[in-house]
Amino acid sequence: MRCAGSGLAGRRSATGVARPPVAARGSVTAAPSPGVGASRADAAPTLWAVLGATGTGKTGLSLDLAEALAARGRPAEIVNVDAMQLYRGMDIGTAKIPEAERRGIPHHLFDALAVTEEAAVAWYQELARRTIDAIHGRGADAILVGGSGLYASSVLFDFRFPPRDERLRASLEDELERFGAEPLFARLRAADPAAADRIDPRNGRRVVRALEVLAQGGRTHGGALPEAPVLWSPRTRIIGTAVPREELVSLLDARVERMWAAGLLDEVEALRRQGLERGVTAGRAIGYAQAVAQLRGDLSEGEAIAETQALTRRYARRQVSWFKRYENVRWVDPREVDAGSVVDGAAGPDAAPRPEGEEQ
Repeated sequence: MRCAGSGLAGRRSATGVARPPVAARGSVTAAPSPGVGASRADAAPTLWAVLGATGTGKTGLSLDLAEALAARGRPAEIVNVDAMQLYRGMDIGTAKIPEAERRGIPHHLFDALAVTEEAAVAWYQELARRTIDAIHGRGADAILVGGSGLYASSVLFDFRFPPRDERLRASLEDELERFGAEPLFARLRAADPAAADRIDPRNGRRVVRALEVLAQGGRTHGGALPEAPVLWSPRTRIIGTAVPREELVSLLDARVERMWAAGLLDEVEALRRQGLERGVTAGRAIGYAQAVAQLRGDLSEGEAIAETQALTRRYARRQVSWFKRYENVRWVDPREVDAGSVVDGAAGPDAAPRPEGEEQ
């Protein structure tokens, strides 16, 4: 799949529905970039996206970017695109930025769900696009920040979802409950090997949804994105965060240890009283499921931490594989880049190598 990452792709109506682009469908014309030091106060609102693997510095860069935009006469607001940060109370284990550290910048779509509620991509797409339209209506830029690839793609591109078949869904979920994810995943691999490669075989919910779509004669989410997708918003600039592979492994392992030291078990104990283990999405979150297992006595603390570290590294690999397919992304190492140069485009399209999708 080739994903157009940055530029103009037609005009959007007041309702947020994309109009046919001036160029041929699927082509992207580069968005004009203001010159170095130029004021952006009179420019049309832009949708920025700061995307990348977990632990690569997206949050800090998004804050710096918002401040750099404000310094150039363009206010900016941040929109969350991390599926687990949608949940209230899931703070330590998701590295959610505390309100006191948000530098007075408006943040949206954090703490939007109870842990017992299911996060669905189609629901998120509609809510995020409404939020972005409202931000642009206030004359501000929107900065989409996070690492949930499917959620990000659903907002950035002309991404359309097949309808749900509730009876079929119920039947598949019954099979999942009785037999587990393994036989369902084997069925998916036989029917659509490419889709199976994109899904964690232990994620029963994702496997069920993929089988549901296939049974209706549709294509799975990866196939739903066109070969050369059209951007939803006419002015979109995508920034990718990349850290060398060896360094990222150390950063992620250390971050997991800090989460336990910061009180993740206490956070999870409180969330269990709110129904965490009944949550279809939240209950399976990396770190939270392992903390629950420790509290139940199924894992020692060392085992829970080690399992969380391994799963986090695996998740980061999948994120890298997803985002590196996007084209026209400016890849940066947030530890080394100046946000002002990102706004001005002074350093060209790439300030860091495109991340590698190999074993972390």
